[in-house]
Amino acid sequence: MSQPVNHFALLPLYAAASTAILALLADLFVARRTAVLAVTALGGLATAVLALAVGPAPGTFCTTGACSWVPTWPAAVTAVLFAALTVGVLGFSVPALRLGLAPAGEFCFLLACSMTGGVTIAYAGDLITLIVGLETLTLPLYVLAGLRRFAPGERATTAGASASLTFFLVSVISTAVALLGAALNYAATGTLHLALLRGASGPFAPLAGVGVALLVIGLAFKVAAVPLHAWAPATYDGAPIPIAAYLSTASKLGGVLALAAVVAHLDARAVLAVLAVLTMTIGNLVALRQTRMVRLLAWSSIAQAGYILAALALGAPGIPAALAYAVFFMVLEFIAFGVVVALRAPGADGGPLLDYRGAARRSPWLGAALVLSLAGLAGLPPGLAGLFAKLSVVNTLVQHDWAWLAAVVVLNAVIALAYYVRVAASLYSLPPRIGFSVADPVLLDAALHPRLPVARPVAATLAVAVAVAVVLGFAPQLLFDALT
Repeated sequence: MSQPVNHFALLPLYAAASTAILALLADLFVARRTAVLAVTALGGLATAVLALAVGPAPGTFCTTGACSWVPTWPAAVTAVLFAALTVGVLGFSVPALRLGLAPAGEFCFLLACSMTGGVTIAYAGDLITLIVGLETLTLPLYVLAGLRRFAPGERATTAGASASLTFFLVSVISTAVALLGAALNYAATGTLHLALLRGASGPFAPLAGVGVALLVIGLAFKVAAVPLHAWAPATYDGAPIPIAAYLSTASKLGGVLALAAVVAHLDARAVLAVLAVLTMTIGNLVALRQTRMVRLLAWSSIAQAGYILAALALGAPGIPAALAYAVFFMVLEFIAFGVVVALRAPGADGGPLLDYRGAARRSPWLGAALVLSLAGLAGLPPGLAGLFAKLSVVNTLVQHDWAWLAAVVVLNAVIALAYYVRVAASLYSLPPRIGFSVADPVLLDAALHPRLPVARPVAATLAVAVAVAVVLGFAPQLLFDALT
């Protein structure tokens, strides 16, 4: 028999959805961008506070033996992460929104809607709620990826519209595949609640096996896993940089949570092991050839997803390492995109890697932040957060007799060093003097790449992200405890 709805457990969802509505109303009735930005930021903070206030609580929308909304500490922590990413992306977007390079009302409304989807994923207790949350997280991003006006003097292109369309088409296919997988699994087992998921036996076992494989492949789109990865580089490069940051962090976190919820109860080891090897290998090899910053970060993000899938291939034993790696990666990737936002003019794209030569000489603190991020993504000091993330995945694989997959992870980590070190070194390089009459390369660098002022919201957001990365690097156990 169903129980009464526990509205207290739903407070984080109410806060996130209310943020979207209030942002839209503020845009309609208050003729000031700052009011819309303030409402959205405060709504994100309120969502995080209420998630912590609710903590672990009795679930709601329950039937016999299971609930569709399950408040736990890991759910609260991940809801806080979604809210923090939303506020952070809003901070990165302030300069462009102030210049009218994107409509503030629509931008904040869609961003808050996406946050609502993330909160739903965090608390989801059944496959339907999980997939609805994923679609709510993803649908606004189709529009946000193409929601870009061009700064004065910038050449208008169709990159944003192309990125949005590519993202939409691949997402529709992956969602259809995931729904088909869920339907086949339901036909074989008769349940959709995550707590009751189990492998089928008897004549329905092959049907359930196909359903699990399709479900995992469909959900793998959210983490840009091979073969559903081709959308990521084009979409990241064509979208506004803050939205690319959100795609690379919040959207990927949603996909990891969905996959973890499924593999905790269903056997998908073979599928995930193949996806992990293909994803990390192809991601790293293609990243070696990239000449544009955002595309390089996109392919790096694909490779990082492969490491997460390697831990998830173990099933339930690998989930803590996979979730911890996802959060470590998310923070470091967010810092990298934040530095790109700070170094580029408002509304500009990521630009070629050559534009970043000598960037650390012009802006030492931004250069240090980007080096910290790249080192962490490579698994090197001083990026201790990334080092602990890779060690946790490798250690978990070895402990459960998957040494061959651990060896593939280590080999790919070595390959990735080539492009991470190349970018980090270029930040301190001087520009070539070929074809110029300026004798001093420092003066030439200043003439070609003048130092741009960093907006206070961007600087503050970046400083908080760096502080979080440093704290997690010195105390990674805090994250492991919060997620378990």
